Amino acid sequence: MSNYLIGVDIGTGSSKGVLIEAKNGTVLAQAAIPHGVSMPHPGWVEQDAETIWWGEFVQIVKELLQESGVATQNILGVGVSGIGPCVLPVDEAFNPLRPAVLYGIDTRATAEIEQYLQELGREEVFRRAGCELSSSAVAPKILWLYNNEPEIYRRSRWLLTCQNFIVARLTGKASIDIYTASTYSPIIDVEKRSWIDETTAGINPTAKLPEKYWTTEVIGEVTAQAARITGLKEGTPVIAGTIDAPAEAVSIGNYSAGDTMGMFGSSNSIITITSAYTRSKTFWGLNWLFPDQYAVVGGMATVGSLTKWFLENVFRPDPEAQVQNPYAQMEGLLSMSQPGANNLVVLPYFGGERTPINDPIARGAFFGLTLRHTQADMYRALLEAVGFGIRHNLEKLGEEDIEVKLINAVGGGAKNLGWMQIIANIAGVDVRIPQGISGASYGDAILAGIGVGLYKDASQAKIWDKAALNLKPDLTDAGVYNRLYKVYRDLYEQTKNLLPYLS
Repeated sequence: MSNYLIGVDIGTGSSKGVLIEAKNGTVLAQAAIPHGVSMPHPGWVEQDAETIWWGEFVQIVKELLQESGVATQNILGVGVSGIGPCVLPVDEAFNPLRPAVLYGIDTRATAEIEQYLQELGREEVFRRAGCELSSSAVAPKILWLYNNEPEIYRRSRWLLTCQNFIVARLTGKASIDIYTASTYSPIIDVEKRSWIDETTAGINPTAKLPEKYWTTEVIGEVTAQAARITGLKEGTPVIAGTIDAPAEAVSIGNYSAGDTMGMFGSSNSIITITSAYTRSKTFWGLNWLFPDQYAVVGGMATVGSLTKWFLENVFRPDPEAQVQNPYAQMEGLLSMSQPGANNLVVLPYFGGERTPINDPIARGAFFGLTLRHTQADMYRALLEAVGFGIRHNLEKLGEEDIEVKLINAVGGGAKNLGWMQIIANIAGVDVRIPQGISGASYGDAILAGIGVGLYKDASQAKIWDKAALNLKPDLTDAGVYNRLYKVYRDLYEQTKNLLPYLS
């Protein structure tokens, strides 16, 4: 008799799920549902947790069960990951009280960051969090809720994030995984993995924060009510889960110190696993998914969302083209523009920027436009801007004594091989693209398998390794890229003093 595992990931632009055979990792069913985000005000990015997070989780599980035809009693565990970290206030019954405030792409809490810094001071914040406060920190967003929507804050029993909301709906228990909790600075001591129970900036939200668990710990079992809604069997174990990026890292076998993953989705995450806790004023030093492992995490705010913007606002698809997929048509533009994009440089900060500049009010720019530039030049310049951003991040990681020679690239952007080669060329780093099934939902299933005791640890994911495409840097155009990289770096520094006038 075969046993099975289910993994579901709620991403920024879609929800995805897989049902796998536990022994060899074979995918028996998969499902995906696209969705979007809401941006009701400048700097705000939200999602409807009831409709998107829970509703799509339920729909995906039902599709997986129907497509696979497996008996639910043979499903040994469920793992969930989600975008994060987010802030979702819920009542005692886990009903959302407002749309969820999303992760670092939501930059509404800039005043609250300053509140914490004024009260605690930068050094104390750094001592607690091991990093600088940025739009990715959760506590300022909680403080924003307290300052701006006090009645919702008062009514909230729990402040949850994406995957933990779904786990709560499945099990009836509030929880948070330790990796995600590490992002709640400055109300957590990351190194000690403990909430800081004190009033700061007029607020002490610790009573509304759940108990912390390692990612693979079983939080509880699917309740009778959740079983009726989802079709899962009552009593099915559910693990704590985690944020989508580390789940995706697990899916490609990143589990040892020194392994680095670059996730190229709507945004970008760069995760390097370490054996010791790292304090950084540029990146985020976090606990990893398992005891005795840590991670240094960075990432760009807008990556795949840049190409989506270009598709929706600039690109003119050819209705007569043999290839109807508009993204595939866009990829064809690369051959129409030479490296350097005809001396066009883009700042890719269309949604502010996370690392390494950590500036929530940063803005995008096309610099050097002339009448001879084409849409092909603009497209290439956007892709090259991401390459410059990755190079900038890797240089700063090097200053932290973290040398990255190989990036395991995953996500939708990794399917664009021309783009990945551009990144390899500009950043001077090998880019490895795992082939076959991977992704956060696949990682969720692996993590669930660890949680229920089917696998000893994450290294057993290696038995599911697929072939990989390895891209080496081509230094033919290094001179062009080095020159334009200097422009890229100087452009932000010489214009950032103007950004407050655009806010």
